[in-house]
Formats: sequence, structure tokens, C-alpha cells
Amino acid sequence: MSAYNFGPNHPMSPKRLDLTARLARELGIFGLPQVTVTESYVAADDQLAMVHTRDYIAAVRHVGEDPTRSDPSRGLGTEDDPAFAGMHEASARLAGGSLLAAEAILGGEVLRAVNFGGGMHHAFPGKASGFCIYNDTALAITKLLASGVSKVAYIDIDAHHGDGTERIFWDDPRVLTISLHESGMTLFPGTGFANDIGGPNALGSAVNVAVPAGTSDAGWLRAFHAVVPQLVEAFGPEIIVSQHGCDSHRDDELTHLNTSVDGQREAALSIAALAEKVCGGRWLATGGGGYDLYSAVPRIWSHLMAIVAGKPVPLRTAVPEAWRTYVAEKYGHVAPLLMGDDADTWWRSWEVGYNPSDALDRTVMATRKSVFPLYGLDPWFD
Repeated sequence: MSAYNFGPNHPMSPKRLDLTARLARELGIFGLPQVTVTESYVAADDQLAMVHTRDYIAAVRHVGEDPTRSDPSRGLGTEDDPAFAGMHEASARLAGGSLLAAEAILGGEVLRAVNFGGGMHHAFPGKASGFCIYNDTALAITKLLASGVSKVAYIDIDAHHGDGTERIFWDDPRVLTISLHESGMTLFPGTGFANDIGGPNALGSAVNVAVPAGTSDAGWLRAFHAVVPQLVEAFGPEIIVSQHGCDSHRDDELTHLNTSVDGQREAALSIAALAEKVCGGRWLATGGGGYDLYSAVPRIWSHLMAIVAGKPVPLRTAVPEAWRTYVAEKYGHVAPLLMGDDADTWWRSWEVGYNPSDALDRTVMATRKSVFPLYGLDPWFD
């Protein structure tokens, strides 16, 4: 999967996949009796065409066969998505991981699954965008729907708006997309505001919580808990698909949020609890963005996998010495000592009150006023 490689100077480095897999293995997550580690496959063109146009798939293959080619009109060979040899195969393998996860859940082999190499939520049917070539989250959702699942809730906590996945299901009432992200006023892709609520046949199916730059754990978790559980419970999905981009971490250089490993772990625990409450535990989780390669990303996604496996790793757990040595010797970086950031993740419940002079509260209230009444919920009290 690390063949998905835009080059040595690109933020989307395959090092993050290598380091995540190695940390999860050192922590014993891959060795848990309830865990199966399965090799992904290269998704076939017919599978990719469930979401992407045939012309686009052919263009990705064409550019990948000769990286000197580019097709900027399709987002290929751009600064964000440079061409590289084998682009089609590498991108289709990431997509295959999420399709494999969906297939395993559908077949009853597993209740939950993770593809931490997935989460390519910016890709559109006919265009690459934001480091994303094929949209694996949309492909997994489409596979679930095509196989008889009646409703899917998609929860996206990446720092960037999940624009591609939202747009693909914009007018589909069977899919609820919720994106909690840094405001488009300060961050790519510049979309995803409270009044973006879905197409005419699916009003309320798209939900956007655009938090202000600088938001920390307290505000980020307050926003999550003021919107996500209420709407997912009201929607009543058969399965949750979540995207866990961890670029909202305070050390990530591409965004302006201020969350911690601890806060991201709490959000994953909350999604796990929501899956148990609403859809019998059925949950497909993916990775996404995240560019603090040697610290935040491996720890956050290892926590995610442990939570999906039902064996959360305590925050005060020591980072395995073998992994810290590998990071130092292989990459020349000093790895963290603990699996957490020792952050204060206390958040103020919405029921305590709403402060109209606070920018975060105004954002949350705008979302609730736009969407809650469509589900019979009170935007003030729920």
C-alpha cells in the first residue's frame, strides 16, 4: 500500500503507513485473537466505476503509465496530485482495502473493519483532488448500498471538509454525511458550511460543522457531541463508515487546529459507542489526512485500530522501545515516549448552554438550526 507515493517532498508520505503498521504490531494489536490482518487487492475497473467515470479511470491509468504526462483538467499531474509510475494500481489498491472491509462486514465475517490507508475523501467521480485519486470511502458506501444496506452514516473528522464523498451522495437520502472540519474560510477546499445540507431529494443528508481555526480539544469535542450523536441516532443507519484524518492535531503543519492524540482517541471511542448503540456495532473505519508522520499519525491510527478491536490502548501506555529505535535509526527523528499527549480533553456539553459571542458556538448553532428541524430535533435543546 505504500506504493501510493507522490514523491519524497510530498506531505502524503508512505512513511506514515509504514510507521503506523509497525507501531500497531509492536503494541500487539495485530496479534489480538479477534484481529485478522488481510492483504488488500487492486480494485477492478468495474468496481471503481461504481463511483468514478470510465474516462477518468482510463486517464489515471494513462498518466500512471508515463509520469511525464499530466491531465490537469482531471487533477492528475498537479502540485497536489503529482503523477507517479503505477498511480492507477497504487490508488486502486487503497480503494480495494475499503471494498474488502465492506465485503467482510457484509459477509458476516467481521463486525468491524479498518483500512487506515484509506480515507481519500477529496476525490470526485471524474477528478483527483487534495492528494486523493480514487474515493475509497464512497466506493465502500456504494458497495454497502448495492448489497442491500438501506442507510449508511458517514462521519468525517478530518481537518479538511470531506467534499468529494459529500458531493457523491449529495442527493441520496440513503446516506447521511457529517463532516467536522476546519472552516473553509481558512483551509482547503474552502467548502462545507452550515447551509450546505444536501440536494433537493435529500435535504438534511449533508451536515457540516466548520469549526474556527485554532479550535482545541474542548471546542472540537463539544462540536462533535453537539451534532453527531443526535443526528446519527435520528437517521438510524445500518452501519457507520468513518474517516479519521488526524491532521487536526496541533503539530500538523498543513492545518490550523489544535487537537491532541487524546482528543482524537476520544472521538474514535465515541463513534465506537455510537455504532454499538445504533447499528449493532457495525462499523467501517478509514484513515485520511495526517502529516505529523513520526508522532501523531501512527499513535492516533494505532488507537483507532485498538478501539475497533475492542481493546483500547491506555493513553499512559509507553511507546514500545523497538518502535522508537526504528524511528530514530530509519528516519532520524525522536519518537514520543507515551501513547498520549497528556492533554486535557474536558469539553462542555451543549446542554449546559449556548454562548452567542463564542465563534465555535455560533458555528455549532448554525449547523443545528440548518439540519436539526429536518429530523424533528430542537436546535436549541435536542
